[in-house]
Amino acid sequence: MTRSERRRFRRTGGIALAAAAAAAIFLFASGVGRTDAQASGPTMLVPNLAVRAAAGGFVTPIGIAFLGADEWLVIEKNTGQVQVVENGAVTGTALDLAVNNASERGLLGITHHPDFETNNFVYLFWSCIAPPPPAESPFFPTQTQCTLTPELGADSGDLLATPLLGNRVDRFVWDGDTGTLAFDSNLIMLRSFQNDAAPVPPGQGDEAQPPRANHDGGVIRFGPDGKLYIMFGDVGRRGQLQNLPSGPTLTGLGPTVADDQFGGPQPDDAHFTGAIIRLNDDGSTPADNPFFAAGAAMGGEVGENVQKIFAYGIRNSFGMAFDPLSGNLWDQENGEDAFDEMNLVEPGMNSGWIQIQGPASRSSRSRRRLSTTRTSRTFSSSAGGPSGSPTPRRRLCHGCSSCPARATPIPSTAGRTCSRQRRSGSSTRPPSDPSGSATCSSGSRSMTTRSAED
Repeated sequence: MTRSERRRFRRTGGIALAAAAAAAIFLFASGVGRTDAQASGPTMLVPNLAVRAAAGGFVTPIGIAFLGADEWLVIEKNTGQVQVVENGAVTGTALDLAVNNASERGLLGITHHPDFETNNFVYLFWSCIAPPPPAESPFFPTQTQCTLTPELGADSGDLLATPLLGNRVDRFVWDGDTGTLAFDSNLIMLRSFQNDAAPVPPGQGDEAQPPRANHDGGVIRFGPDGKLYIMFGDVGRRGQLQNLPSGPTLTGLGPTVADDQFGGPQPDDAHFTGAIIRLNDDGSTPADNPFFAAGAAMGGEVGENVQKIFAYGIRNSFGMAFDPLSGNLWDQENGEDAFDEMNLVEPGMNSGWIQIQGPASRSSRSRRRLSTTRTSRTFSSSAGGPSGSPTPRRRLCHGCSSCPARATPIPSTAGRTCSRQRRSGSSTRPPSDPSGSATCSSGSRSMTTRSAED
């Protein structure tokens, strides 16, 4: 039997796929570097489940796509390689991308198309390479983006060896006979370069900050609606998608200031971060996205990006998945040094960062370093359709009745959300509208501070 005959994608193979998914826990639990089965592992407390080593011999494995019950594609973050696994053994390398693997960059996400059986489409989220800037001018990358056709081969761990828009999502075509992936098209290019100690804009307090490469997100999933969902971290930005309407000022309000040396705080291409992006399978924007109408009214580059947003106010995440029974989208979000979250994501959700992270009941206790006026921001939505209206996030937390008041005027979901509503006439506001602020305690860091933690 040929490989192409064996790789039939089984939508109804629930038991087999569940067992493989459980085994994959041990596959990815082996840590950094080349991995093999460990002598001891986690203990399973559920009697009808088991944990076993499914495959080994990987370098920083971070994602998996099932092509069939016994054939998988495993991605390696640091090498940029997509490994082919058949019957528990690595049988070849389908692709070797030239990735920038500094810090949290690299080959970060994989998924295949819902109609994989007929079109063989596989999607990858990865960080590409550019020559680093010269030492005398380290604050501007040498390229805005990489070449359309992906570079293959040698990787780089240089923090500055990346273009401005070095994170990207590409579509490839799987050849089951040769066990390889061939480039088909690029869907989107996103912010990557981080060197925020530039003298411009002045007075932001980040003059001593080193270059970084974190908060890239990278998880990609197809939903039951056939749309591609892309989890993208804030890449250290402090702009309107981080609930700072005026950018990284002391309060996030007042006259608008640039986020960094490339502009902002509006979500132009260089500041379109901290969001779940929803696209059609070819990279175009679905007309039923929650902010499609708002973005159309805004126009230009910023408006086009707003149209792509499914949720925003996200710090960073390594996890996002659809419930196979309900179809609900859930995400995991990384706290600054504590208070990671699991959220039920609804269309138009504002997840709150940088104004709030973790249980809302801790806000009055732990956000004492800076007393300030803060605001959250939504975008107006009139697209209708299945996406519905912008809604607050729903978080697994306690004390929701004590959540701080928010400027965001959102529909009431009393008793189920960790945010209160503050109505002001209209149902929602575009990001450029400075009204609707609320006075309460600030975040645990200055609005201008860019986080170094995961």
